[in-house]
Amino acid sequence: MTGRPQPDVLAIGEVMALVVPVAAEPLERAQDFRVDAAGAEANVASHLAALGRPAAFAGRLGDDALGRRIAGELAERGVDTRWLVHDPAAPTGLYVKDPGAAVTYYRAGSAASRTAPPFLDALPLDDVRVVHLSGITPALSAECAAFTDAAFDRVAAASATLSFDVNHRPALWAAAGQADAAAERLLALARRADVVFVGLDEAELLWGARSAAEVRALLPEPREVVVKDGATGAASVTRDGVETFVATPAVAVVEVVGAGDAFAAGHLDALLDGHDAAGRLAAGHARAAIALAATSDFPRGEGTAA
Repeated sequence: MTGRPQPDVLAIGEVMALVVPVAAEPLERAQDFRVDAAGAEANVASHLAALGRPAAFAGRLGDDALGRRIAGELAERGVDTRWLVHDPAAPTGLYVKDPGAAVTYYRAGSAASRTAPPFLDALPLDDVRVVHLSGITPALSAECAAFTDAAFDRVAAASATLSFDVNHRPALWAAAGQADAAAERLLALARRADVVFVGLDEAELLWGARSAAEVRALLPEPREVVVKDGATGAASVTRDGVETFVATPAVAVVEVVGAGDAFAAGHLDALLDGHDAAGRLAAGHARAAIALAATSDFPRGEGTAA
């Protein structure tokens, strides 16, 4: 990759191997499976690359067959993988999707859970336009929580836009013994971001907010707060209180997991192209529709050559 330009967007976080039935059928009866690279931040980078946007993913993988497979797949999608690290002392995480029913994770003790503040030292935080993080990372381990705080500090000192997807995972916080701390922790992080993505269902569960305006009132600091309401639509509320709503287009839904990451990628791509709020929301919906139509978080055939 010598001479490759710096990416516009750097997504940092967890990537895992996803085992999923090829067809949208129950896990117990499925016969054919595939293994894909997946994880919230890696999904965002993948969708951005598919849109032609220079995007990188930084994270930690095991120095194992799954880790090498994932790194290769991200590269094939067009994602810049210069800042992927392979850890010989910890495995690559894995999760299994039961389409339309559940997702089961096997991530405890993974390489990603060992991400600590020094990992930031090699990242090009001063050279990218957007850094994207999510609320999954601080729930993975104490090291990851410290890393998240350090990342927010470093990006705040740089010129990059800090994009943050709340991505509340109750089971993950509960497993870490911090279920009661999630609401305050995620609210504090969201207040430090420039652009925030949150589902209305998440906001209600975490903070009791029942509308985009109520979410915005809790988050006065970000330049833009994007509140997604599933099949209804999404609203963007800017710092000056202007709210823009774009309805979700009708689409045949195969699997909803991963659609939020696709939405964030479409929105960020449009943001970097200078589109207004309505254009950003429409671009998010368009990208989410692609993810909704497949069992995988990132549909095969969507990548661009690196």
